[in-house]
Amino acid sequence: MSKWFLYFLLYSFAGYGLEKLYARLSHASHQVRKCFLLLPLCPVYGLAMTALLALAPEGIGFFPLMILGGAVCTGVEFAVHLFYDKIFAVRFWDYTAMKGHVHGRICPHFALVWGILSAVSVRLIHPFAAALAEMVPSWAAFLLWVLLAADCVLSAALLWRFQDTEALAWGAALRQTRAVSQSSTSW
Repeated sequence: MSKWFLYFLLYSFAGYGLEKLYARLSHASHQVRKCFLLLPLCPVYGLAMTALLALAPEGIGFFPLMILGGAVCTGVEFAVHLFYDKIFAVRFWDYTAMKGHVHGRICPHFALVWGILSAVSVRLIHPFAAALAEMVPSWAAFLLWVLLAADCVLSAALLWRFQDTEALAWGAALRQTRAVSQSSTSW
């Protein structure tokens, strides 16, 4: 079971790196691209890849894997966006400017990108990720789980309180926390 958790962490971290690279290459005005306060993780990537790894039949060809990967990753992307929107009233991404988008949550352009990236990841990256996961001792996996759980609680509290993804940036979180504590102490 811990190998699946480690896959989730590895692909969430890789997704964080991919988001940072995309922001830099596209000269995006919004450079803070992460989903957790402390950890450099984008869990939508981890969830999508672990779902794909669990669902992909052994020996599937590259093109069918690409189609399955696009469908699975896009489905996970839609569900995660819906979750963030309904539970925390926040949006980490918005595809409304993209042609063919569905409520700004998913779009055909990125479904194709996710299909290609996921198939390449399963074929080229996952063998290394699996070997790396095998090397992590169970005590270290447990500590990572505790750290992730603490981060989830902290991040959820900030999102519920401020309903703003910028609250997850360290500087913004500290400023908002100070502002709230000062307003509650000044009568």
